[in-house]
Amino acid sequence: MNGVSILAAIVAGGLYFATYLSFVRLLRYWRNWYPPTGSEAFLTAALAIATVAFVSLSPQGLDVLALGLAGGFIALLFSIIASPAIAFKPGTPRLIIEFLAKHGEISGLWLIPSAILAAFILPDAKLLGMLIAAVTIELVWFFRLKRAGKHSYPFDPQDLLVLQTQASGNVESFVKKHAINELEISVDGDTTWVGCNKDSLPCPINHYIHRLGLNTPPCCREHIADLGQFVMRSLQGINAVHWIDGGTLLGAVRENGALLAWEDDIDISVLLDDVTTWDTLCTTMSKLGLKHGYFVDIFKKQGFITVSYDRPQSWPFRWERNRMRGEIRLDLVPFRHATNDGLTVLERHLLKGAMPVMQSGWHGVPRDVVLPTATINFLGSNVPCPNQPEAFLEILYGDYQKIELTYVDKEAAKTRTAIDHISIA
Repeated sequence: MNGVSILAAIVAGGLYFATYLSFVRLLRYWRNWYPPTGSEAFLTAALAIATVAFVSLSPQGLDVLALGLAGGFIALLFSIIASPAIAFKPGTPRLIIEFLAKHGEISGLWLIPSAILAAFILPDAKLLGMLIAAVTIELVWFFRLKRAGKHSYPFDPQDLLVLQTQASGNVESFVKKHAINELEISVDGDTTWVGCNKDSLPCPINHYIHRLGLNTPPCCREHIADLGQFVMRSLQGINAVHWIDGGTLLGAVRENGALLAWEDDIDISVLLDDVTTWDTLCTTMSKLGLKHGYFVDIFKKQGFITVSYDRPQSWPFRWERNRMRGEIRLDLVPFRHATNDGLTVLERHLLKGAMPVMQSGWHGVPRDVVLPTATINFLGSNVPCPNQPEAFLEILYGDYQKIELTYVDKEAAKTRTAIDHISIA
């Protein structure tokens, strides 16, 4: 290739790289069950169009073959890359999406033969530059995932009972069918969970809990507790009024201070006021997350913050985390003082449970149900909770003493219902 061709290949590769980074950042919305914002979706689409146009246009006009090869390759690869994020939402159609999500670590590599074939069909410098950039990114992603080791955890008898129930007694077949790679079964039938740690990929707990109806893996329970302690320490450090919420509070009340067996995150609420503002909260959590190794993502439009157990990566790898099949996270949701029909309330932008709608269009609870906050035992420590925790839970869930496997597939929930009240010593 001459100098002009090399420069064209570099530009094509750079355009693809920019498109890729914009796309993986977009996946943060799908992971949180929201559609992407219009501006970010437009930017990603514009970059993709610019990449394909640059590859397929020349002084001689449009090269239809280059257009088809470049456009088809990007569409197919990005569909593969998006599958783990799309599969996060309960109720997502299975089959192809779940298959691709299950193999998300390596599925991008499946297109390497296609890239080689495309380059052979059309040995064009710009197409080659785009394909080289795409293949390089997939190889770097794959090898980055292979660096960290994992840690063995004993498998709790109650967790094993749930697994055996969902597997109808045939655990080995069930494990193989659903690619539960963390579970090791010895010749003697003993089970060990080889789970995630700070430097490895998180277990795909949304799949194991929501799809298969299993309990939270032991490693993830440990990391969820660590995450909750980190955020509460951070909020205490800025004297922010906060309390455990949702399923976290439900576990503390109904399960005597324990996590729900199928818990997939931690819920904490924080009160915004003249001192603890939204900007203060975002700045504080971002700085502390970076300092202590927790990924913090801010959703300003939706009005909440997520804090995840995985380490924040430096650019350009920061948003590649959205390709992970699993996530250990905490939802930090702000409340604000307000009035509703003359009554003082605390309201939040996001709906939680059956929380009623306020005049503002937000969702709220009577202020005296929450403030002043009380404390409750949770995972061996006294943590802040609503002033009337039972009343708070009744607003959210009605009969909170009734076990509801929220977000778990109906068949999986039905299968395990009979053992939910069984306790193994």
